[in-house]
Amino acid sequence: MSRLRRIAVKAVTSVVVIVAAASVTFFAQLAVPGDRANTLMNLQTGQDKKWSVDELAPLNERFGFDDPVIVQYLDYVTGLFHGDLGTSYTQKRPVTEVIGGQLLPSLTLTGAALLVAWALALGITLLTVKRGRFLTSLGTTWEALTASLPHYWVGVVLLVVFAVQLRVFPIIGGTSALGTVLPVLTLAIPLAGFLGQVTRDEFEQVLQQPFVTTARTRGMSDLGVRVQHVLRHAILPAITLSGWALGALVSGAVIAENIFGRPGIGQVLVTAVNTRDLPTVSGIVLVVAAIYVVANLLVDLAYAIVDPRLRAA
Repeated sequence: MSRLRRIAVKAVTSVVVIVAAASVTFFAQLAVPGDRANTLMNLQTGQDKKWSVDELAPLNERFGFDDPVIVQYLDYVTGLFHGDLGTSYTQKRPVTEVIGGQLLPSLTLTGAALLVAWALALGITLLTVKRGRFLTSLGTTWEALTASLPHYWVGVVLLVVFAVQLRVFPIIGGTSALGTVLPVLTLAIPLAGFLGQVTRDEFEQVLQQPFVTTARTRGMSDLGVRVQHVLRHAILPAITLSGWALGALVSGAVIAENIFGRPGIGQVLVTAVNTRDLPTVSGIVLVVAAIYVVANLLVDLAYAIVDPRLRAA
């Protein structure tokens, strides 16, 4: 029963988070200076002028701008549960179509970056923690340095060195496997440093536990002890952060996609901001919020897999 209750609480919390994000984006649209219908008319005509009430009437009727705010809000939130994120001002088609066509490349990029970040973090942790002063210092320095690097700086350096100077990778990445390497590393390297720092601290503490000494006295190799016993306990804090990290990677993908000219919601977001396409901007915000929610649910599942004691809790 406790497990079912926990699942129900998670489901309700997820809905609340999505509705809260929707509320923030809706009222943020209202807070933007200027009349929405007038702004939209200027976008459609390419002019910058003040339009009359009669000229704006068709737009106000089509988008419901004349309705009371509470009615607009309820229509907006209700539409979310039917998969309706509104209509793009500039492309004049549903926001779900605008975002949906570019979502897969972004999710592929962020998913690959998360896997690479974990591989780097775990590899460096296994190879450097308690391996002597030099290796330990090297691993600690690497993690502290990479964790502090901004995505745009990493992306520009990788682009200049490996694409422009060495010409190993294409400058414009696209969606090819070779063109995906640098964008993935742009997102993965800073995250790997951050996950490595968290895992290293826990790893060092677990190495001092009695069950580790017991495993060694039974003749298990050092690598076997680290992989089979220590690592399973040490990665739990980093798994907790992975839910946040996945959402952060989606945000970072905006930078990587623009640096390397990749398709994705990053390009859509930049275009929408520049053209003041508020429904599209709001839709992307909600998609990122939904990814946060899903990522945290996946974290709970990962916890149960790594630590079986939680399954019976």
